[in-house]
Amino acid sequence: MSANAPTQAVTPQLRQWIVEQAQAGHAPDAVLKAMRDAGWDEDVAIEALENTLREHLEQNAVAAGLPPAVTVPEPALDDSPLYLQAADRRVHVLSAQLQPRIVVFGSLLSDAECEELIALANPRLARSRTVATKTGGEEINVDRTSDGMFFQRGETELITRIEARIAALLRWPVENGEGLQILRYGPGAEYKPHYDYFDPAEPGTPTILKRGGQRVGTLVMYLGEPERGGGTVFPDLHLEVAPKRGNAVFFSYDRPHPSTRTLHGGSPVLAGEKWIATKWLREREFA
Repeated sequence: MSANAPTQAVTPQLRQWIVEQAQAGHAPDAVLKAMRDAGWDEDVAIEALENTLREHLEQNAVAAGLPPAVTVPEPALDDSPLYLQAADRRVHVLSAQLQPRIVVFGSLLSDAECEELIALANPRLARSRTVATKTGGEEINVDRTSDGMFFQRGETELITRIEARIAALLRWPVENGEGLQILRYGPGAEYKPHYDYFDPAEPGTPTILKRGGQRVGTLVMYLGEPERGGGTVFPDLHLEVAPKRGNAVFFSYDRPHPSTRTLHGGSPVLAGEKWIATKWLREREFA
């Protein structure tokens, strides 16, 4: 392998070499070092390595019968920041995982905002429903034993402010978000593990997708803390996120398939009440 000094063009031969190194079991750091030793500019080498491996993995996935990957919301975490400025509020980055992408944020909402959301939602609560992918409508699901309601996008000044904050934090357009859903889980209530994307194999999915395409990301914000229980669990990862007021957990899924490892649920509330606000993000404008 040799570098073109003036332009350092990323040629098909270089891409093939990178793929061969990956197939041979060489770690990305070792491949990057070999490229630097051969005279490649580090930034060019990193971009070539990342793009080539991403394309290679995507080709393998599609060849294996998985749906094509799509662009997903992504907070600005390249420099491993401790904080992110999300429009009007500085948000803590408490933990971040790449595969699957799961980020826990601290202080996304203030105590006063949490209390106001609960107060606004409480009179409008009804038994929660889920999307019925067999019909494209809604249904009561025995796996979800919460009460809930939806705000329209921009329904109040508070909702508008929070939606702008989310859009800035996740770098995803406000109009691509579903309305904010508020949920209350009393003692014993839970949401058994599930995926948030819409199963392409279900007959009602084409109807659902007309309103904005697939769901590609989920943000769960904790408004009220239960005394015990009620964490957000990811069974495939053996991970549980504690429902601390004002904090949030974000995860994205670039294809509607279990390979995203985004199976998640709300574990039963053992004492007290859990209140959350959920924002689902779509591929396109949600209407």
